[in-house]
Amino acid sequence: MSDMRTSREQTVRHLYAAYLDDRKDIVGAMLTEDFTFSSPRDDHIDRASYFERCWPKEPVFRGFDIEFLAIDGDEAVIRYRAKKRDGGSFRNIESLRFRGDKIASVDVYFGRSL
Repeated sequence: MSDMRTSREQTVRHLYAAYLDDRKDIVGAMLTEDFTFSSPRDDHIDRASYFERCWPKEPVFRGFDIEFLAIDGDEAVIRYRAKKRDGGSFRNIESLRFRGDKIASVDVYFGRSL
């Protein structure tokens, strides 16, 4: 595996770990200044809106099980199972685009509740 691919895989894994640990500072350092986020609920929002909308005030998740992770050039695709503190869980797929060693965009595709 190339060094860039390994580095990007580690960045993706660290992104989800930092989310669980409520470490916006770590995630902020991973994102480009012009980062964008899209999902069925958020259409191409900027970095500031991402932190406002996507980072809950109270912890919601107790874990992410990464089921699939592929890196191809500047793109990473991940499928995970998110486990919520209330006992629920769901699967999502996300496409992350890199620019250099930082994440420039995330597109989320919602899965079903499990």
